[in-house]
Amino acid sequence: MIRTRFPLLRSVALAAAFVASGAAVLHAPPAAAQSAPQPRTGLPDFTDLVEQVGPAVVNIRTVERARAGSQQQGQADDEMQELFRRFFGMPMPNVPRSPRAPGQPGEEQPRGVGSGFILSQDGFVMTNAHVVEGADEVLVTLPDKREFKAKIVGADKRTDVAVVKIEGTGLPFVKIGDVSKLKVGEWVMAIGSPFGLENTVTAGIVSAKARDTGDYLPFIQTDVAINPGNSGGPLVNLRGEVVGINSQIYSRSGGFMGISFAIPMDEAARVAEQLRTTGRVSRGRIGVQIDQVTKDVAESIGLGKPQGALVRSVESGSPADKAGVEAGDIITKFNGQAIDKATDLPRLVGNTKPGTRSTITVFRRGAMRDLGVQIAEFEPEKPPVRKAQAPDDRPKGSPAAQSLGLVVSELTDAQKKELKIKGGVKVDAVTDLAQRSGIREGDIIVAIGNTEVNSVREFDATVAKVDRSKAVPVLLRRGELATYLLLRPAR
Repeated sequence: MIRTRFPLLRSVALAAAFVASGAAVLHAPPAAAQSAPQPRTGLPDFTDLVEQVGPAVVNIRTVERARAGSQQQGQADDEMQELFRRFFGMPMPNVPRSPRAPGQPGEEQPRGVGSGFILSQDGFVMTNAHVVEGADEVLVTLPDKREFKAKIVGADKRTDVAVVKIEGTGLPFVKIGDVSKLKVGEWVMAIGSPFGLENTVTAGIVSAKARDTGDYLPFIQTDVAINPGNSGGPLVNLRGEVVGINSQIYSRSGGFMGISFAIPMDEAARVAEQLRTTGRVSRGRIGVQIDQVTKDVAESIGLGKPQGALVRSVESGSPADKAGVEAGDIITKFNGQAIDKATDLPRLVGNTKPGTRSTITVFRRGAMRDLGVQIAEFEPEKPPVRKAQAPDDRPKGSPAAQSLGLVVSELTDAQKKELKIKGGVKVDAVTDLAQRSGIREGDIIVAIGNTEVNSVREFDATVAKVDRSKAVPVLLRRGELATYLLLRPAR
């Protein structure tokens, strides 16, 4: 560590000489005023919090046994890295693993260091799933230097929450806080083991709440210094309550850059309860692929403001399919709770018990309608397989379609059955006008504005009625996905 020493003695000597010369003596403030300390307000003292929460914060070390030809851990790391790249567009900062040569089968090798905190006196400990993932042995060390071998009760990669169990008596434990009362700008404190330095305390403020970074996690964003090894440690409010689990940081270097993220404790507690009860997390699903609703699309179709989740595709035979949800619908409510943004929907559905009868409200063709749906249990979804379409003769375009820069043709019954749609027209050619709007050859136009088109004749009739001075919303299918595009007709 580099320490910088300032030339204080020289400054004092110069000041003494200046006063001795008599310069500006009459203007010098009274000695009492000079020595009076300036009051410091609004700066919290964290000493009591550290004494209150610190004993329940633990260091977690993991060990794995070398396996002949095993690459399982590397694959797991790759999956977590890909998950973080999807959320933030960069690698996930984590506890770096030291390069090492492959060991003999059965040989124990250190894997990583993280943090955690004790939930209950009987020894349940919460941490991040990526801290214990792939570990053959988990060692938990308390601040009083007691060390325990822990059993992994369960881990959930989607929320990055894990629960482990240690056997001990008289264990200290944390108090859980109410995340809904947490305010942006509020002081918070973190305790953990950055770079293996146990019981390190850092503090800062809440920078933002409900920061969207994935399907199930509206993170708490803070400027608390978090570094590799802090993962799994508690985020604590000034009342000594845990409000989050420190999980990830935004970094281009692998170290702290002023932005860190914590899993809200209410979300984590729901996951932990299921892990403690069954060892796994059961989530609801309805079988739709969704996207955001843009301001332009919302205004053009009469929705008003950008809200809800645009249904891009509906899985065949899924609860949403059976309920009558269609690609192009906009889901605005789930069980009466408004969907402000698309990422609200998977969290609400995911937190619903499978088998529950629920109601979803969809906006379709300018009107709201309620649909009943029975929630299914979430299973890992396979990526959709895009089926090749049979080549078709290119028909001549109608004048109405050409005015939009398009050549369209009828869909055959076989194409409708393959795409699982009732009607629409196929785009066979696109000119510069439609290309600039994003329409592509092979797209299926399902609706113009809020009017369905089931044939070329209906398409021409609808186009003839549109207001050519305004952008026209076009609902189309592209493969198995639905989306809205705005097209401004030529004058």
